[in-house]
Amino acid sequence: MSEGAPPEPAPAEDLRTTEVDLGGLVNVLATHLYSTPLVALRELVQNAHDSHTRRLLEDPDGDHRPLIRVRGDAARRVVAIEDTGAGLTEPEIHAYLATVGTGYTRMLRDLTGNQELIGAFGLGFLSAFSVADEVAVTTTSHREPHLGHRYRSRGGEQYQVDPVPARPRPGTVVELTLKAEHAHLADEDALREVLGRYCVLLPIPVHVGDDEQPVNDVEVPWRHSVPGDQHAARMRFATAFGRRFEPLTAFPVHPVEGGAGGGAAGGTDAIGLLWVQDGGTYGSTDNRDLAVYLRGMLLAEDARDLLPSWAGFIGGVVESSRLTPTASREDLQRDDHYRVLQRTLTDAIVDGLYETARLRPAAWRRILTRHGQDLLGAALCDERLFTLLADDVPVPTSQGDLTAGALRAAGGGAVHVALGSGGGFEEMLYRAMRVPIARGDRYAVLPFLRRYAQLRGCRLVELGSEHGDRELFRDPERPLPAGEAAWLAGALADEGEQLVPARFDPPGLPLVLVPDREAELKARIEDDQADARIPSAALRLARAFTARTDGEVRARLYLNLSCPAVLDLLAAYRTGHTGSATAAGLLRSLKVIMAAASAGSPGSSGGDLTAALSGVGTAVSALTAAVPAGLPDVPDTLGALADEA
Repeated sequence: MSEGAPPEPAPAEDLRTTEVDLGGLVNVLATHLYSTPLVALRELVQNAHDSHTRRLLEDPDGDHRPLIRVRGDAARRVVAIEDTGAGLTEPEIHAYLATVGTGYTRMLRDLTGNQELIGAFGLGFLSAFSVADEVAVTTTSHREPHLGHRYRSRGGEQYQVDPVPARPRPGTVVELTLKAEHAHLADEDALREVLGRYCVLLPIPVHVGDDEQPVNDVEVPWRHSVPGDQHAARMRFATAFGRRFEPLTAFPVHPVEGGAGGGAAGGTDAIGLLWVQDGGTYGSTDNRDLAVYLRGMLLAEDARDLLPSWAGFIGGVVESSRLTPTASREDLQRDDHYRVLQRTLTDAIVDGLYETARLRPAAWRRILTRHGQDLLGAALCDERLFTLLADDVPVPTSQGDLTAGALRAAGGGAVHVALGSGGGFEEMLYRAMRVPIARGDRYAVLPFLRRYAQLRGCRLVELGSEHGDRELFRDPERPLPAGEAAWLAGALADEGEQLVPARFDPPGLPLVLVPDREAELKARIEDDQADARIPSAALRLARAFTARTDGEVRARLYLNLSCPAVLDLLAAYRTGHTGSATAAGLLRSLKVIMAAASAGSPGSSGGDLTAALSGVGTAVSALTAAVPAGLPDVPDTLGALADEA
């Protein structure tokens, strides 16, 4: 045989038949295929539904009144699922009920094309053995209404079928003698709660116990033409179905036509309802809550991955006949239909938010208030949402939540955003300027405002960046002489602080201490504990970034040459005024006090607060002391400096 050629088939006499340990297989399928024992109830009710659908297909003119009734007997630890469907003949019991992987439902759907039939793999009946010690099935086929049969099995590996009197009407009852650990399933209140969710979209009425009111007697707004306000009908369904949060608004999901080639090419049959939940979300909080029903039966309770990742505030229900379940019928296969539905749901959310903004302004305001942070991130993920939200979504600022437009107007045509955490020098400075500053450390704020500034053609001042600080702290009209700059640096700056003469608003503010954030980062990552706090890959990247920073300058002390008090101080120094050193000491104390009051400001460590407070007292005493006879008075401008401080 040449290299790479496929091996020759083995002679027939050498072939062996694979041995199957049926007991082990039943144990794996019944006990480990399903994530929760509640699935057994779903599977058996689903089988009852398919039995009704089968009877309508095989005997469309017969006297058929569809009904499913589930009873619980807590004393006997028994649950019984009864239907008035097609029933089974004895050969069908052997061929389908007692044969793993063989499903009559799947074969019937393939033959008839009927999409109301739910079953697919012939495994659902095995789920009964995950909760029951013994399973008994009593059935009468509509084809042989005079005959009755009873199937009994313990564990599913062996069974017996005995003749019994025919049931009064064709149909089947499945009785589960529950294992001790699943005895709670026989409580009829628990059955109502579980089946009320599993079966809410089934077209056949499902009753529990002797109740005459079906658990699925729910007005489904996309299935029925509801008189009156359609939105009110949607809200009623969302309120009844939503488990955790009140809905703020609800909007429909409509089927989408596919391309000319058929299949999943751009089309989906999915239909249902989505709603915005009144559940608090922030940034990465994910409260997505989507239930998916396949032909009316709950298939996936938590199908959040069908919703876009930014939609942490969306809940909903959709149903489809085209989605493909996994073998356990608790999840969906990620095929073409799945991906088309993902795109359809994203479009439905965007369209629904547009509809809400246009037609329901009160609900829209509640959504913006409740989910502003999430919507900032959502706007960055979808151009249509950015267009909708650019001027409406609130942005967290030093003056509370404001829209980007309000930020722009208050900033004189510029939008100001701080890159650091709140409470630093920026907040103090902007309180003095009476200009709101956006909190760029919050989720999605900075990239949203960058995009907004580009869209609206306005300036974005990023405080804490080199470019933003240059816009804020302008160069002086004339540089200070070297001698004056050196005196001011010695009088005002502490170790690690660099004095920078500048001009900035408001003119009444003499100086501002601004931290160097690259130096701060360098100090943090070079700390002895950084290896324990920060992942190694991130730590290597951060250290590579800060390698260019020597870290000697921890903060810059911007001195405002537009401030009259500073100009008076310089004038006093130039003339050799005896009060200049005292006034400079007062400014130094003011710097330390302001830095200490700016919570979270890395530069606030410069200077001793206790010494600064004492210095204020010393300066005030010196400035108010009596002037000895024969000496000139201290100019009023230096007294005014103390007043401003």
